[in-house]
Amino acid sequence: MVTGGTRGIGAAIAERLAADGWDVARLGRADADVADRDAVNAAFARVRVSRGPILLLVNNAGIRADGLAISMDHDDWSSVVDTNLTGAFNCTKAALPDMLKARYGRIVNVSSVVAERANPGQANYVAAKAGLLGLTRTVAREMARKGVTCNAITPGFIATDMTADLNGDLAGAIPAGRVGQPEEVAAAVSFLVSDEAAYVNGATLSVDGGLGA
Repeated sequence: MVTGGTRGIGAAIAERLAADGWDVARLGRADADVADRDAVNAAFARVRVSRGPILLLVNNAGIRADGLAISMDHDDWSSVVDTNLTGAFNCTKAALPDMLKARYGRIVNVSSVVAERANPGQANYVAAKAGLLGLTRTVAREMARKGVTCNAITPGFIATDMTADLNGDLAGAIPAGRVGQPEEVAAAVSFLVSDEAAYVNGATLSVDGGLGA
């Protein structure tokens, strides 16, 4: 299951995992609002019926609603935190019973480079993405003896619709001298869910061209 899997980074991840041999279900906003736990549970139930147990989950669904903290609308705070953080929790909780029964599971949370650095104008987004790293480490510790791993990716500036409206010379701020591509994030996810990464758990893998270094 790849949430936010119909465009941008999520679509690239879904396509890469399918190429790796996974039977991938994509969950987009039209299918279910990840912030709505009942809608998530219903969507996961439909996938189980059509495809079987969910043993891989990529929590990628995310939104932005930028603004300075002093003037940020409370609804903008809530919507971003509810989607980017609570949504990941809802989906993780929905998927874990399948993984525990199988004693095998892979969870990857798509956080952001801003989770570990200040980014003025994005208090809601930064808080949610930082919280996602905490959720990642906690689930990793809780599930490690059950054959379930939980890791995080922190992308930097990636060429998607979500970053298209950002102003300034993005490439000039990145040590690599360019923005990243969704397929580069997908490659990192592919590794984290592979058998080769079975001993990687609770880790954060940066895909940011050195921006967070």
